[in-house]
Amino acid sequence: MERKIVHTDLDTFFVSCARKENSQLNGIPLIIAGTSGRGVVSSCSYEARVFGVRSGMPTSMALRLCPQVKVVKGDMEYFSKMSHLVTEVIQSKAPLVEKASIDEFYLDITGMDKFFGCYKWTHELIELVTKETGLPMSFALSVNKTVSKIGTGEAKPVGRLEIKEDNVRPFLNPLPIQKIPMLGDVTFQLLSRVGIRTIQTLSEMPVNVLQQMIGKNGIEIWKKANGIDNNPVEPYSERKSISTETTFEEDTIDVSKLRLLFVGMIEKLAFQLRSEEWLTSIVSVKIRYSNFDTEQKQSKIAYTSCDHMLIPKVTELFDKVYTRRMSLRLIGIRFSGLVRGTYQINMFEDTTEMMSLYQAIDKMKNRFGFDSVMRCAGAEMKPKIDKKKWPYKK
Repeated sequence: MERKIVHTDLDTFFVSCARKENSQLNGIPLIIAGTSGRGVVSSCSYEARVFGVRSGMPTSMALRLCPQVKVVKGDMEYFSKMSHLVTEVIQSKAPLVEKASIDEFYLDITGMDKFFGCYKWTHELIELVTKETGLPMSFALSVNKTVSKIGTGEAKPVGRLEIKEDNVRPFLNPLPIQKIPMLGDVTFQLLSRVGIRTIQTLSEMPVNVLQQMIGKNGIEIWKKANGIDNNPVEPYSERKSISTETTFEEDTIDVSKLRLLFVGMIEKLAFQLRSEEWLTSIVSVKIRYSNFDTEQKQSKIAYTSCDHMLIPKVTELFDKVYTRRMSLRLIGIRFSGLVRGTYQINMFEDTTEMMSLYQAIDKMKNRFGFDSVMRCAGAEMKPKIDKKKWPYKK
């Protein structure tokens, strides 16, 4: 039976949410970004894109390209609420749903043709999402996740597209190789230098040659260029929290060493958040005294996955919860109130330098191991890493 896989994407999600709250923002160049002069554009309207504005661009550059652009500060709590609402609508109708990010979904509706017609059913679902939430959404229906995702990108904005099995190659062939999911800028530059700029040219390369050029990912990229993707739609379940604890071999009252240990624990959990594309909004600190009394404090924070924002909050909570001059046998941290999102698009007040730093650090950790790059404080008393769970992947 031919697979029927749908990819859906909320069009300019953050912009659409802002316009839903304030209709005066409709039809004008608009960016969602930090309000500081060194902030970064996390989302931009199609009216702003006409002037060359793009996501990930420094806000100052966006203002130079489009002086009349309206800058709105992102409200991650509201965006998360709207994402949950969209998720509820889709899950109420679709048989199998994977939430790929805060604003995109995969649906497996294989076999529904004999009852409804897959394209008609999907079209009606997207219309229902827009009716219930007020947010525009595009979709593409095809035989696998790769082709449907590329299709949605081509269909935007507010597009509907079906790519049947016999039309997969004609659809993919003329497109630039940057359209292939997970083909990064470094790989694009490498392939472009040897004249490989379209998906058709890439698909016709001998797979072993491609693997020699770009490494182990060569086979996967070659398959995607040929419209081959057997990855299943993974059922979606919302993760509630991530946490870590350390029980000491000997009870301790050394506050300085405890704070150093907290830094290492935070680095570990924050890296896991970024690797799995989560943001946290609630930080909890737990301690257990030598007499087994256990106490805990928590605090709400702005959505983040960044060490430099989490370390001061954890330190503050520890100072509040540790009130007795008594040895401790256990300390722990939990991050909850999780929402899907990435550091790159959701840290509205951070600079491009800070974003680049985190990206570089995470890249080295993924390549050489978690311990390869750490703060001096965290490295002095680094937490144990569960090798069975390494590396952290979605």
